[in-house]
Amino acid sequence: MPARRIEIFPNAEVLAEKTAGHVAQTIVRSLQKQERFSLVLAGGSTPKRLYQILAAEYRDKISWDKLLIFFGDERCVAPDDAESNYKMAYDSMLSQVPVARRNIFRLKGEIEPQKAAAEYEATIKSVPGERPIFDLVLLGLGADGHTASLFPGSPVLQETSDLVAVVRVEKLTLSRLTLTLPAFNSYAKDIIFLVAGKGKAEAVQRIFGDEKPPLPAQMIKPDKGKVTYFLDEEAASLLDNETLEKFA
Repeated sequence: MPARRIEIFPNAEVLAEKTAGHVAQTIVRSLQKQERFSLVLAGGSTPKRLYQILAAEYRDKISWDKLLIFFGDERCVAPDDAESNYKMAYDSMLSQVPVARRNIFRLKGEIEPQKAAAEYEATIKSVPGERPIFDLVLLGLGADGHTASLFPGSPVLQETSDLVAVVRVEKLTLSRLTLTLPAFNSYAKDIIFLVAGKGKAEAVQRIFGDEKPPLPAQMIKPDKGKVTYFLDEEAASLLDNETLEKFA
């Protein structure tokens, strides 16, 4: 099986439904062999629908009490702010399933960013067991090829040791907290990119091309895992047959 794969679904709703089934099945199978399952959540509108389906259709099929919940990135806002990734995930899923609150590890966007980054790195490193410790990471994709809060041209892309970084997004006059490439590549087993809509089609095409310098999403290459792009037909619309066959 190639390190990167593509799966395509008819539309965004089917994409969310099929991804929910895949996530649930992955959790159930993994918990037959291990005591806990670490899941890293993404922000954005497409993951939101996935979370709603997981809460509604898989509430009684997943051992939620055995999950450790992390986040890939967060805006530097309070947890009850409408822009908070944590709030979105909490409202759409976490508040509706029996996950232990002590096992939800959020990035504290309301405190001083560097302190929040250091605290989250310490939390990640405190999880017992050998790397990789993230069993499944969910990521989105921006039209510019960014993922989490790793943006093209950002100095954070050069990070080689820190697991969590502060990112200043000047055009939004906002700071964000994000897991870094070392975190995704050394601490993650499997990664799913969830991508929907025609507005993402060009970015998807570039990711599976010979982009130089590489886009941030292209730099996500787990040392001991795989990356799967779950796309709807609109997001996949610019991929040629050769690419589809290569990454099937």
